[in-house]
Amino acid sequence: MSFTLRNIKDLEDIGSVFDGPPDLEFRTATKALELERSALTHQRVPPNYRFPYGHTHATQEEVFVVVRGSGRMKLDDEIVELREWDAVRVPPGTWRGYEAGAEGLEILVVGAPNLGEHPRDDVDGRRDWWAE
Repeated sequence: MSFTLRNIKDLEDIGSVFDGPPDLEFRTATKALELERSALTHQRVPPNYRFPYGHTHATQEEVFVVVRGSGRMKLDDEIVELREWDAVRVPPGTWRGYEAGAEGLEILVVGAPNLGEHPRDDVDGRRDWWAE
């Protein structure tokens, strides 16, 4: 039997790529875990901060799992409240964005299928997509 073990917190934090505050964390674990059919990211959004980009996928389905904190998520034109251990499945073609509540928001995002070497080909993203 073969397996891959990695500590997600040991992976590179690319949160600064998203022009957010210095305590925004974003770690991609897909390659580190050698995932073949799915993808995994870990994100920690600081208190009362809205992730600056909304996005949608052409083929990838995603599941967002709240592991700590709370917040809200915008799915197309609907806004839902999030609390610890909520899981939200988002199908391809649905726009999504999220923001942290007063204690912050920590999420794991599982996507399938794995988008391979060119994941940006499947995604359309917009800065400030969720504007009041």
